Amino acid sequence: MQIGIEVEPNPNVPPINPGDTVIVSTRIGEGGRKHAQLFQGVVIRVKKGGAGANFTVRRVTHGVGVECTFPIYSPLVEKVEVLKPGRARRAKLYYLRGLSSKQSRAKLKIKAKTPEKGGE
Repeated sequence: MQIGIEVEPNPNVPPINPGDTVIVSTRIGEGGRKHAQLFQGVVIRVKKGGAGANFTVRRVTHGVGVECTFPIYSPLVEKVEVLKPGRARRAKLYYLRGLSSKQSRAKLKIKAKTPEKGGE
């Protein structure tokens, strides 16, 4: 018998999917001070599963790829803002690690809103 840990969902984290471009604001403590730090990039992985759920965001800065993993239920994650929803055909976008940032933008398609068909 497995006992799960009940966690309250963080209201500042919307539903996110691989391929989305997001800005994540986290609380960072340095010495006695705390401040917010922003990290913008593409979600390459979403790991679900209760209290251990997390998501990984990747960005390329000055030709160097940087990845950061954020826990979904952590109170240190202040806000997650989805800038562009992406449409990915895979659950894990690890193949973006081998591409340049321009090539990775070409691979990820932006979700287009389709007009609603009415009254037929």
